[in-house]
Amino acid sequence: MSKPDTQISQRIISAINFDKRIFFILLSLLFILVRFVINDIILETIPGHEELSKDGSLTFFHIFNGLNYIWTPFSILWKVTVICFFIWTGSFGLGFKISYLDLWKFVLVAEAIFLLPELITMLVFLNAGQGIQFEQIKQYFPLSLAALVDLSIISSKYHYPLKSLNLFEVFYALFLVLGVHTYSKRNLKESALIVIVGYLLPFLSWLTFYVLAYR
Repeated sequence: MSKPDTQISQRIISAINFDKRIFFILLSLLFILVRFVINDIILETIPGHEELSKDGSLTFFHIFNGLNYIWTPFSILWKVTVICFFIWTGSFGLGFKISYLDLWKFVLVAEAIFLLPELITMLVFLNAGQGIQFEQIKQYFPLSLAALVDLSIISSKYHYPLKSLNLFEVFYALFLVLGVHTYSKRNLKESALIVIVGYLLPFLSWLTFYVLAYR
């Protein structure tokens, strides 16, 4: 017999009771807009960028960014689907039942958390003035382990993991716990276990594999 909805789950269901298709479109557009502004800031760090743009020297830069904008909505769908599958599989493996479709919609909403670091990056460098270097923007990731160390003296194979281990991931994992709690109707302790098995362990395993396989 299903357990009754808690106050937390009722509030979450009420809060995300909107058209997920429109949300997905808006989220994709926001990611594209923020990335467009960041790329424009990066472009201005290139000495003589206006002349280089006119003579076609930056064609590859524009093509790459254009393809990245096109790929953005597909990357969101891919990431949400993969994470949802791992959590759903972890839940099933632990003997708990959860609706895949409801979980997928919730994970899509949770993806909005990762718009925040890109937005912060944009705001930090938007009015930074002259003297900003491309590498400063490329290596910047707010509220991460990478922000606490000097990446220039650390092997490049650790850069991505250090950026990935950040406060936004903590918020994301906690939000996932609430989502699992809502749609699996399990208590918070069991929901946290599902997220650990279905998300945190695969995530940490991926970072470990990245470091070991890096060339």
